Amino acid sequence: MTTATQTANAQRNLQLSLQRQTQLYDQATSRRLLTKPSDDPTATASALDVRSGQAATAQYQRNADNGDSWLSTADSALTSVEGLLRRVRDLTVQGANDGALSAAAKESIATELDGLKKSLLSTANTTYVGRSVFAGNSDAGVAFRPDYSFTGVPGSTVERRIGPDSTVRVDSDGAAVFGTGSSSVFALIDNTVNDLRTGVNVGPRLAEIDDRMKAVVGEHAQIGGRQTRLDQAKDALAVGANSLEAQRSSLEDADLSKVLLDLKTQDVNYQTAIAVTARVLQPTLMDFLR
Repeated sequence: MTTATQTANAQRNLQLSLQRQTQLYDQATSRRLLTKPSDDPTATASALDVRSGQAATAQYQRNADNGDSWLSTADSALTSVEGLLRRVRDLTVQGANDGALSAAAKESIATELDGLKKSLLSTANTTYVGRSVFAGNSDAGVAFRPDYSFTGVPGSTVERRIGPDSTVRVDSDGAAVFGTGSSSVFALIDNTVNDLRTGVNVGPRLAEIDDRMKAVVGEHAQIGGRQTRLDQAKDALAVGANSLEAQRSSLEDADLSKVLLDLKTQDVNYQTAIAVTARVLQPTLMDFLR
C-alpha cells in the first residue's frame, strides 16, 4: 500500500469520525435524534406514520369534544323540557277540577300554561354555535316555526367521527321530542288552554301530556347513552394519544445524557485518531522530492 493510499484512507476515516461528531453535536443542541431524513430513513418513515396517527387522533379528540358540547346542550334543554312538562301536567290536573275552580282560576291556569308553551317553544329552538340541536342539519336557524312546523329533514342527523370506523350522533330528534304541527306539544297546550277557557274538562288531555313526557324521557335517555359512549371514546383516545407520543419520542427525541456521553467519547476518539495518524504517516524522501 502506497503512502498516498494510506493518507487517503486516513483522511476518509477522520472525515467519517468528524461527521459522526457533528451529528452528535446536532442531536445535543436540538435534542432530536432525527434532524433530517438521511439521519435514519427507516426511523424517519416510522416517525411519519406515528405523526400521521397523532394528527388523526387529535382530530378525533376535537370531534369528541365538539360532540360532547352538542350533547350537553341537548341534555340541558331536555332537562328544562321535563320540568316544564311536569308543571304543565300539574296545572292540567288542577284545571280538571271543574267543580272546585272559578272561571277566574281557570283563566289564571290558562295564562300560565300559555307562558309555559312559549318557554317550551323557546327551549325547542335551543342552538349550539348557531345551529339548532333539535333540527339535525337544518339551516333555518330554528327547529320550530311559530306555526309549530318542524324545519328538520327526516333522517337528517348531525354526527361526529370519533374513530376510523366509529361515529356518534350528537343532535336530538326534535320531531320525536316535541311532535310537529297540530300533533305537537305546543298545539296540545293550546288545546288545553282553549278547553279551560271554553268550559271543556281538560282531564282527557292528561293522557296526551303523559305520552309526550314519555317521548321526552326516552330521548333524554338516548342522549345520556351517547354521552357515555363519547366519554369512553375520549378516555380511549387520551390513552392512544399518550401511546403515540411515547412512540414518537422514542423515534425522534434524543436522550441528552446519552448523547453527551457519546459526543465526549467521539471527541476523544477523533483526537486520538488524529494523533495516531500523524505518527503513522511520517514524511518520506518522496514527499521532499515532490
